[in-house]
Amino acid sequence: MTKFNFDEIVPRRGTDSVKWDETDVEGVLPMWVADMDFRTSPAIVDALRSRVEHGVFGYEHVPESYYDAVIRWFERRHGWTFRPEWMIYTSGVVPAVSAVIKAVTSPGDKVLVQTPVYNCFFSSIRNNGCVIEDNALVYSDGEYTVDFDDFERRAADSSVKAFLLCNPHNPAGRVWTPDELRRMGEICMRHGVFVIADEIHCDIVMPGYKYTPFASLSDEFLTNSATCTAPTKTFNIAGLQIANIIAADEATRKKIDRAININEVCDVGTFGVVALQAAYNEGEDWLDELLVYLKSNYDYLTQFFADNMSMLHVVRLEGTYLVWVDCSALGRTSSEIVSELMDVEKLWLNGGDIYGETARPFVRINIACPRATLIDGLNRLLHYVKRII
Repeated sequence: MTKFNFDEIVPRRGTDSVKWDETDVEGVLPMWVADMDFRTSPAIVDALRSRVEHGVFGYEHVPESYYDAVIRWFERRHGWTFRPEWMIYTSGVVPAVSAVIKAVTSPGDKVLVQTPVYNCFFSSIRNNGCVIEDNALVYSDGEYTVDFDDFERRAADSSVKAFLLCNPHNPAGRVWTPDELRRMGEICMRHGVFVIADEIHCDIVMPGYKYTPFASLSDEFLTNSATCTAPTKTFNIAGLQIANIIAADEATRKKIDRAININEVCDVGTFGVVALQAAYNEGEDWLDELLVYLKSNYDYLTQFFADNMSMLHVVRLEGTYLVWVDCSALGRTSSEIVSELMDVEKLWLNGGDIYGETARPFVRINIACPRATLIDGLNRLLHYVKRII
């Protein structure tokens, strides 16, 4: 018996949702930006309701219980133990990543990324006056792997000061193995490259795969990295604006703290602090059921493609709820596919070009939605494919 109803259709249009209200086109089905269409854990709603009823919302003091909730979550779920003094809170993972880049680089330095990758990586690097250095992932036999020879060659460039790791990887869907992470970390250590680990999707992992915190692999990696985390993807609370940076090296942490203050993202709101504690302390059963539901959505999608659109390749999803689909068989660019889907089928997906995938046309599909919504989106996509093939 399930405790939570992930099949419930929660109307979001008209709530000033970025996902649903960014366009005023009638009848658009948005399956693009990475937020979920599920109500969050009731434990979070109850905690927020209780706080709202107090009625006073002044500047927020982050209590010791906040740090305890984060630490115990990572110990329990991921086997990684760290100290409260290593944590710096901020308003989101993107501001966190940007602040760490500012802390460990100077304008003109290069920051290593692995495309295709989350598009905000590019803006965070450029906004800090740095240059993108691309170790493109290798796409072969429908899967993505790391080109370690190229990775080392680029890391050896004295201008490369940081590596922006996406773990699990968005949009390629990889959950990096300990061996892969270790090889990347060892190369960075050899060449004095600092690792900035965006691990916001760490809790969303498919059965058979295991997320490994990069910093947990060795003391050397721990001191040569900063890890950016948040409960926001896990519990669908991105609008509450809360995240953490874990940096064990004191000197580096002081630089990050200074960058956080320079960027003016050193304060967090009452509701983010309350929601994080409720999520990590009381939301585990909700997450466990969510993961089962996401896996069933993924299974439905892969079978739908196999039965109806086998010419398109679904890249294996190891982590996140974002499915990456190779649309080479359609003979169009990803931007053309996305534009035509919106115009003809009113289906809103993300195209691979915004993530730096220019060699082949890809689309990214958000499957964190009720099954009926997923079926609607897949049928719209099928109608489009049948029309052009």
